[in-house]
Amino acid sequence: MSEQLKIIMFLKGMISDLIFINSIIATELIKMNENLAVQRHGEDFLKESKCIPEHQKLASHIIDIVDKYNKTHNDEPRKDDLKKHVLKHD
Repeated sequence: MSEQLKIIMFLKGMISDLIFINSIIATELIKMNENLAVQRHGEDFLKESKCIPEHQKLASHIIDIVDKYNKTHNDEPRKDDLKKHVLKHD
């Protein structure tokens, strides 16, 4: 394998990792905002808000991005872990 190809493959893996890490940060920030809203306004505020379905859509988009850019068989376990965590997160 040429040196240039090795560098490209390394960068591809690094970008894939960064996308995955950013997806975790993004979904956790969504949850933190929900938790802060509950602390500040109470659970009824959040239940009556239309934010929860919107947050679920955003989380779904984030998972789609991870699916789009993490294509190797080595990425499957971490994608599955993220999906389980995000979709069941309370």
